[in-house]
Amino acid sequence: MFINRRAELGLLEGRLRKGKAEFIVVYGRRRVGKTALLLEFLRRNGGIYLLARETSEAENLRRFSQRLAEHFNDEFLSKNPFQSWDAFFEYLTQKSGERLVVVIDEFPYLVKANPALPSILQEYWDLKLSRSQIFLVICGSSVSMMEKLLGYKSPVYGRRTAQLKVNPLGFFEARSFLPKYPLEEFVRAYGILGGTPAYLLEFDDSRDIEENLKAYFRPDSFLYGDARFVLMEELEEPRNYFAVMEAIARGKTTLGEITNETGLERGTVAKYLSVLIDLGFVRRELPVTASRKSRKGRYYIADPYFAFWFRYVHPNVDLIETGQGDFLVELVMENLSEYLGWVFENIAKDFLIKLNRAGKLPFRFTKIGRWWGKGGKIDLVALNERERKALLVEVKWKDLSEREARGILRDLERKSQLVGLDDWEKNYRLVAKSVEGKEELKNEGWLVWDLEDFEKLIKIGGN
Repeated sequence: MFINRRAELGLLEGRLRKGKAEFIVVYGRRRVGKTALLLEFLRRNGGIYLLARETSEAENLRRFSQRLAEHFNDEFLSKNPFQSWDAFFEYLTQKSGERLVVVIDEFPYLVKANPALPSILQEYWDLKLSRSQIFLVICGSSVSMMEKLLGYKSPVYGRRTAQLKVNPLGFFEARSFLPKYPLEEFVRAYGILGGTPAYLLEFDDSRDIEENLKAYFRPDSFLYGDARFVLMEELEEPRNYFAVMEAIARGKTTLGEITNETGLERGTVAKYLSVLIDLGFVRRELPVTASRKSRKGRYYIADPYFAFWFRYVHPNVDLIETGQGDFLVELVMENLSEYLGWVFENIAKDFLIKLNRAGKLPFRFTKIGRWWGKGGKIDLVALNERERKALLVEVKWKDLSEREARGILRDLERKSQLVGLDDWEKNYRLVAKSVEGKEELKNEGWLVWDLEDFEKLIKIGGN
């Protein structure tokens, strides 16, 4: 199933239309949809797809030879496969007098078998391929290895013409995977699965969340096992990394809290956090008004799938392994609304960014994030520093009465005095699951959004 990815396809097709040699690096962690993206690009535009395997160099060369022989109807190549990467790249050079699209997927497997491959590619790119009509894409799932390939010390540094990191889909883009769910139910599903296509496809939207979780919490479940597989592929000393991520999932978000929770040395925790941030598993946030040098950073698991896994699955492996997954489902459902609070904050942030792009807010903001300090916190603050305008937003994963909504907005006005934006123009907003009397509040000048407004954005193509 191929859904969305319009921006990524647009980038590739825009490069293709330029008609000059291209060397594009596509990467992102497993299951995120890189291969589906590239196959859709090839389906639309033609070309050759070469999938590397974790096997010998000779076997990969033989398989690539066969694929190219079929594409070009080359009987000689089918009987005389390439014996070296030099021969492979020389062949591509000969065939790229006209536009030739070649995608090499799982490129790190080839480098693992022959570490000299990046140097060979560099030589052929510099001397021949860069002057041809080649459209070469190399793709990989090992984020650490692919980013090393992009780094300053890599032989192909500076040769790529573009790079594309494929990330999980956002909430609004992922909605199409489970269209039968009411939006409230989809928020729950997204909070469990995140925006990774392979995970979204594991849920059946003709069944409720509880039934899907029963299938999740089984020892043979793909959703149960894949978090460990993905992390262990990227990380050395996974036990300590797991301890750090489990601490964050339990709400320990400062360096000191994580250090105390894990029992590890402070410097060791800082090193692990740095690696997890580089790989995209964890993000560090600062109060939106703070400078980059601030020490007020807090750490959050970046993807709902891993946040859910470390909060509920990893600590309860014994229940799943002993066939007590149904009991774990009961525990999760009792606590799910509390867990979804931070998920809904991130969805609300995405919603505001989309409104901002469409020019549907009182002003265009240039930065948005959480704010916290002495005396309180505000879920989202959006700023235009040049115009000195601020949008302050509270986010509640609750069904609110009109009276509750008024109380939250008045309290938000009070808390705004703590932010230090005394001479700024301020706007106060509320996002909730649902808000009774929403239109009356709007008529009084308050701006209030709920899931009904999210649904409207999806229907008008808010992706």
